[in-house]
Amino acid sequence: MTRFSFQIHATSGKARTGTIQMKRGEIRTPAFMPVGTAATVKAMKVEDVRRTGADIILGNTYHLMLRPGAERMARLGGLHAFMGWDRPILTDSGGYQVMSLSDLRKITEEGVTFASHLDGSRHMLSPERSMEIQRLLGSDIVMAFDECPRADQPRDVIARSMEMSMRWARRSRAGFDSGEEHAARSALFGIQQGALDEGLRQASADALRDIGFDGYAIGGLAVGEGQEAMFATLDFAPSQLPADRPRYLMGVGKPDDLVGAVERGVDMFDCVLPTRSGRNGQGFTWNGPINMRNARHAEDTGPLDPRCTCPVCAKYSRAYLHHLHKAGEMLGAMLLTEHNLSFYQQLMAGMRAAIAEDRFTAFAADFRRDYFNRE
Repeated sequence: MTRFSFQIHATSGKARTGTIQMKRGEIRTPAFMPVGTAATVKAMKVEDVRRTGADIILGNTYHLMLRPGAERMARLGGLHAFMGWDRPILTDSGGYQVMSLSDLRKITEEGVTFASHLDGSRHMLSPERSMEIQRLLGSDIVMAFDECPRADQPRDVIARSMEMSMRWARRSRAGFDSGEEHAARSALFGIQQGALDEGLRQASADALRDIGFDGYAIGGLAVGEGQEAMFATLDFAPSQLPADRPRYLMGVGKPDDLVGAVERGVDMFDCVLPTRSGRNGQGFTWNGPINMRNARHAEDTGPLDPRCTCPVCAKYSRAYLHHLHKAGEMLGAMLLTEHNLSFYQQLMAGMRAAIAEDRFTAFAADFRRDYFNRE
């Protein structure tokens, strides 16, 4: 079985559908990766995550290095064995979480020194240490270590940050390649930075191409800039990256974000939204999001979404889901999370089919018509 390959099967406008082949299985693109922050997709068993249609999940380097610890994880057989997931896992580099600890961290050329949010203990995360942690976890797709500045920073600040991220990308490449057995079966993705600036994004893309990666992520978006600014950046950013490699938009997003990003040439996504929303009483449907705590659902015997094929919509009523969330029963979070992840995977499958049949423009128009036609 090949270490890593990406084949594009069809295009429709800028939208692409294809397959990533890895030793632990294939990933159909466009792909949505459920987030398993602390070795669990919250409120879900891994076999149920797979049953929703997910080919790959995401693990979080920052949280796992602090608890249970990367070295302990390796002694326990790695992340796959630990959580019982035998398919591909992508791990982020830890950089984004560390950068968000603005009062608890210090950035230098070497890396980032930070205090744990759990117990205040001090840690150093560098490109080399990030690669080592992801190797100890047994990650299939490893992310380069980078800095993610806020998009509203001055251009010179963003430029300096991007340039340092590109130096860190080269160190990440060297650190990953030193992993021998792990490097022989895993893949490394570089991360484009530059906020909303086309010139900085191009410079970042050029630097990443020069280093060479298996795939390329678009970082620094979905950090508060708004959908309009994000889409304006995605109008140029994906095409700056190699066309024959997967393009991964990190931390995105809402269902309408996914459709708009696929429309602009993105292949991979991750976001906590479907699971977090499920725990907070929000269900995603083809007719837009629904607050299941709303009193109007109290006697509604219909399914959450009549177009959804998931087990939750087949068996449980809106009235029951409403009751569970009002009563604070954990089953409410479990069922709504399962539905939301299923809905996201049905959306991805719908996009893949539409691209394969070269009707993505019509699919996107129909989706927006229904999704924004609030009940």
